[in-house]
Amino acid sequence: MSEVLTGVLVSASRFEVYERELGVVFGRRTFGWSHEYVCVDSLETELERARSLSVDELADAIESIGFECTRCGACCKAADCDSDGSEESEPHTATVFPDEIRSIQKREEYDWRDVARPMPYGLSEGPEGQSGETFEWALQTDACGDCMFYDESGAASADEPDAQQTGGGECTIYGDRPLVCKTYPFSVALGGTSQPMGEAVDGEGMVRAHECEGLGRDISRTEAEDLAGALKERAIRELEEAIQVRDEYEPATPADGEIVVHDSEGAKSPDGSVR
Repeated sequence: MSEVLTGVLVSASRFEVYERELGVVFGRRTFGWSHEYVCVDSLETELERARSLSVDELADAIESIGFECTRCGACCKAADCDSDGSEESEPHTATVFPDEIRSIQKREEYDWRDVARPMPYGLSEGPEGQSGETFEWALQTDACGDCMFYDESGAASADEPDAQQTGGGECTIYGDRPLVCKTYPFSVALGGTSQPMGEAVDGEGMVRAHECEGLGRDISRTEAEDLAGALKERAIRELEEAIQVRDEYEPATPADGEIVVHDSEGAKSPDGSVR
């Protein structure tokens, strides 16, 4: 197995699907993009495929590959960043949908910006900071690029009864974590769905497994079925969201230093407000 990457880093193949569907090409940042799953059929066709996925067959594949979370926290953290955040790093990038953002907001009356940031693909740096158009949202990160809701000290358990320990730290929103986090390190081989950064290191049927030290370990049938159900739900949800984004999209002309985020509810500013 290749070296384990840190961060649930979602590849830009999904972003490229939007560009193809809408006939636009935005400014791009290089994130080691993977083209393996760029959609060639319509999103509606892929959605029907997602809806027809067999949870039993997905569970069989997950059992065959094997997985147990080791609580290492690698999927919650940025790549190559010193503890003080002084080194340039590749930030943790996990897709989060508008209703998932609102669910997390309710936990502590978080502001939208506390929970989510614009997906970085398509944005460019200018004199006034980042600007441009992008699609969808990523979980917010701290100065080091780690997920904002990863508590490395592990001290949040007393206040967060559903916090999940990950090595020396924990996820403080474990019960409301996004689908992409619930299903990591797995994905399904359907166009229009998000894929973790890095090449798939194992696969069985429609299931792909991405870099994680927990792969190859025994998993119970119950756990495999739960994970398979969440994986199917994620595939359906991602494609439904993609169709809505496409259908709601209207070109914007952001000024220097201005960001426009297109999600399934229309065009928004980085604070989540509708434009």
